[in-house]
Amino acid sequence: MSTTPDHQHQAGSECGFADIAFTSADGLRLYARDYAGASGFARLPVICIHGLTRNCTDFDEVAPFIAALGRRVIAVDVRGRGHSSYDSDPSHYNLAVYGADVVKLMGNLGIARAVFIGTSMGGLITMTLALRHLDLIAAAVLNDVGPQLSPRGLARIAGYAGKGEVQDSWAAAAAYLRDINQVAFPDYGEADWAKWARRAFAETAPGVLTMRYDANIGLALRSGAIKSSSMMANFAFKRLARRRPTLLIRGALSDLIEDTQAAHMRAMAPAMGYAEVARVGHAPMLTEPQAQVALREFLSKVE
Repeated sequence: MSTTPDHQHQAGSECGFADIAFTSADGLRLYARDYAGASGFARLPVICIHGLTRNCTDFDEVAPFIAALGRRVIAVDVRGRGHSSYDSDPSHYNLAVYGADVVKLMGNLGIARAVFIGTSMGGLITMTLALRHLDLIAAAVLNDVGPQLSPRGLARIAGYAGKGEVQDSWAAAAAYLRDINQVAFPDYGEADWAKWARRAFAETAPGVLTMRYDANIGLALRSGAIKSSSMMANFAFKRLARRRPTLLIRGALSDLIEDTQAAHMRAMAPAMGYAEVARVGHAPMLTEPQAQVALREFLSKVE
């Protein structure tokens, strides 16, 4: 990962972002990508937070789309993923600690308020921040996640999260990802799975490809510490969605936010925006036409 000091950027890359290296409150070295917004009227920045086994590269297509709308975009690698350091204490892999890391990053960058886009776990982190740091959240997009989660989807994710598979070729890595995710992306082709493999795996030695996360991130899910519903999660969601503009984007085939969970959220927060992505499960990549129309419309209403 980058060795630049806190708050400093390396030279921008061909992908249009700069690297950010920063240190958490407990001394862990963490990473994020900074996409400069297009020139024009100054708008609040956007902070993108990925899902449980993912990393900031999930946003390498949607971040430039949002930046072109005139917003700075910060895409984080949550601790234990991507270029962020692994934590020697697995108990720190929890929503409160993840949220504190985001607060630290915002403080380092001088960002007082931002629009949050959270995919799966990233949405849970956003909801957790709403409990104590609602002032930091100007608006929120919850990507296929909410206060109630389908046990069916949780069980599927627990079946692979943190298993630490090693593959011996990029073709094998793509095949592995297809096996566990084809239910959510039935229309994906060979090129899509190959692209996903490059995001999800790193070549740590010749012919050795490992997942870009600490295997210990899955412990909380497999132990049952992450519940399908809780009073605190419902309270956090209501605090967020009733006090800040909120959009739920849901995959029509999702097994984590099914019709029951989506209806529950819309009943609790009638003013919440809602968009559904056809032929996609958990979780939309936010590059789909329905998702981008919803994002553009939602962001246009947030200064």
